[in-house]
Amino acid sequence: MPSAYILGIESSCDETAAAVVRSGEQVISNVVLSQIATHRPYGGVVPELASREHLRAILPVVRTALAEAGRSYPEMDALAVTRGPGLPGALLVGISFAKALAFALGKPLIAVNHLEGHIHAVLLEERQKGNRELKFPVLALVVSGGHTHLYLAEQRGQSWSYQNIGHTRDDAAGEAFDKVAKLLGLGYPGGPIINQLAPHGDPQAVKFTFAQMKHRDRKERENGDVARPPSAGSVLHFDFSFSGIKTAVLRYLETHNMKAAVEGRRAALAKIAKPGIEDYLAVADRETLNLAASFQHAVIGDLIEKTLAAARHYNVATLFVTGGVAANSELRRRFEEQAAQEGLPVFFPSRPLSTDNAAMIAAAAYPKFLAGDFAEPELSAEAGLQLR
Repeated sequence: MPSAYILGIESSCDETAAAVVRSGEQVISNVVLSQIATHRPYGGVVPELASREHLRAILPVVRTALAEAGRSYPEMDALAVTRGPGLPGALLVGISFAKALAFALGKPLIAVNHLEGHIHAVLLEERQKGNRELKFPVLALVVSGGHTHLYLAEQRGQSWSYQNIGHTRDDAAGEAFDKVAKLLGLGYPGGPIINQLAPHGDPQAVKFTFAQMKHRDRKERENGDVARPPSAGSVLHFDFSFSGIKTAVLRYLETHNMKAAVEGRRAALAKIAKPGIEDYLAVADRETLNLAASFQHAVIGDLIEKTLAAARHYNVATLFVTGGVAANSELRRRFEEQAAQEGLPVFFPSRPLSTDNAAMIAAAAYPKFLAGDFAEPELSAEAGLQLR
């Protein structure tokens, strides 16, 4: 296969990122500029602020990625950019920049689905390790602040296709982490904070349960409804729901009179520009630590239970777990343990490639480059873009 240097650009949410990747398997440079400091005072991503920060950062970030790669604009064989899903304004910054740059350089532009990028982050690093023999079918759990999806992934020649067999019906798992951290007065972003605090609490202290999400076809099969058989081509879905556990945490705070402690913790942390683990531990009492640990334990348990149930049902040979939440230490450990018990190999991206980055976008673009699947001049953002 021909060698190709692809400049990837990612701006779907609150990271401005650019990377140079060779032939979908060698990261030459990977630059990510986070906006956490901008959004922290608001407890979450503010779309208008995200767009403004992307406008400020995109040119310096791209220039830095090229400088670190030791490459120039004309040496790129193609450009790749995230088309969606994501925040419309944020996506448009990256797309507008990439379109203008591709036009000026006379280079092809490749539009990439952000979710496919997360899946190719795993493939990218496995190829770097020399692991080129994946067993199919592959089941990919993409779990992040904005997404919780299960995909059956197939490779046909150089092209990849995806079938969605599960998704969250409300909050994404990472979104639930952020909202619960906010309820506990721990600040933003919530996932990394809870991940650090959870080992200091008792994960069995508070019992949380999840509703069993039933897709219509599953109800028909379980109830033996032959009068309304599943339609041709229908699939069994394994869906998630995380809004309930957020409400359960809120009710626990109310019934255990923790409001004053939460407000005191929030005020104390607001005085610290960049709080570290010792700062969080200093303001987190035992009950808060137990609640955080129990919440994380329950969410991860639900993710693992439904993912492995889907893996058994579809008889998959390989499991990918990717996205920002895949950086969570407990999630990695428990997935590895429980998947191993079922003889199922599970692969994660490294922590730097778990969160949003442009290397994964450039890697996902390489099969499209080989196929000549280039973006049309009228390319625009698709905030709700689906992966197929």
